[in-house]
Amino acid sequence: MDINELRRGYTTGVHASFVFARALESYLSTSTTSYSTTNKMDNDDIDVTKGCEIVAIVSDSLEDLTLNTIEHRPYTIGYDDISIEIYAGMGVGVVTKDGLKPPKGYPAINPTPLKAIEDIYMSQGSKIGRDLYCSISVVDGEEIAKKSANPKVGVLGGISILGTTGFVKPISNEAYLDSIYTEISFIKANRYDRVVLTLGDSSFKYASDIYPQEQIVEIGNFVYDAIEMSRGVGIYSIVFIAGIGKMTKVYQGFKNSHNRYGMVDLDTLKGDIYRNIGIKIDIEESRTVKYVADQLDKKGRYLELCSMLELGVKEQISKWFTDIDIEPIINSTQTN
Repeated sequence: MDINELRRGYTTGVHASFVFARALESYLSTSTTSYSTTNKMDNDDIDVTKGCEIVAIVSDSLEDLTLNTIEHRPYTIGYDDISIEIYAGMGVGVVTKDGLKPPKGYPAINPTPLKAIEDIYMSQGSKIGRDLYCSISVVDGEEIAKKSANPKVGVLGGISILGTTGFVKPISNEAYLDSIYTEISFIKANRYDRVVLTLGDSSFKYASDIYPQEQIVEIGNFVYDAIEMSRGVGIYSIVFIAGIGKMTKVYQGFKNSHNRYGMVDLDTLKGDIYRNIGIKIDIEESRTVKYVADQLDKKGRYLELCSMLELGVKEQISKWFTDIDIEPIINSTQTN
């Protein structure tokens, strides 16, 4: 492996199926309550679950499991006239709202890892002979979940057991986009006809003072993608909140506001300010949007700059999506 190649790791779903397989095998050998644990493999992703301990318990007695205290129904997997019930253990969340892949009232275990667990059970079904119970737990999962979007979308008491391909892709745009899509789908499923898209933590906090948090999605730099996703689930009314620097990028046509896609053209911005506001801006001393905004603020014309940018963003996004009703708002507490 090249020394600069980023390492991939397995998802929580793959680890959950690993420990389930080992716990089931142990039960079949001993006919007693069996435990199996593993630590989520390290990788080079920015992942709040990295290194967490995942635990499976398999037993013929429900009382031997360690369960999330939030009331929930188990997934039931049947083989002939016997079955196994899969519960959320401590640190694995319970879904309490509609709009997510796992159904409301069930453990937050996504379809792919659940199918892997089912396949493992079915492959051993002829050897089992009695009804069984299983819990999947994550040590300190409730604390880990506080660093994720789980509480906002109604997954309570722990993390979700995720995975589609089985691998966590390091620093993955795909993973971030999947998260954005999940939150937007949740908003639609909970009957909101408007979504609030924000760029950055500061704008998310700013939006939280105005809108319910479950209506807000922090979209990183994925402006165009997030709007397209909103349309895809049937939401056509969008509030878009960003600091003045990021808003200027969208004003100038950037579909993604990350710096690798380019920087704000300050010469063009200077010309636009002169044409629309009638103020000549010096951009030689400091070539940043913040410096431009500070100069206009000293002249008492900052709000006119905000209005110019917000109107320009509205026009720009309307060119990309003619059916979107967009309301851009500059978060003046954020300067980039």
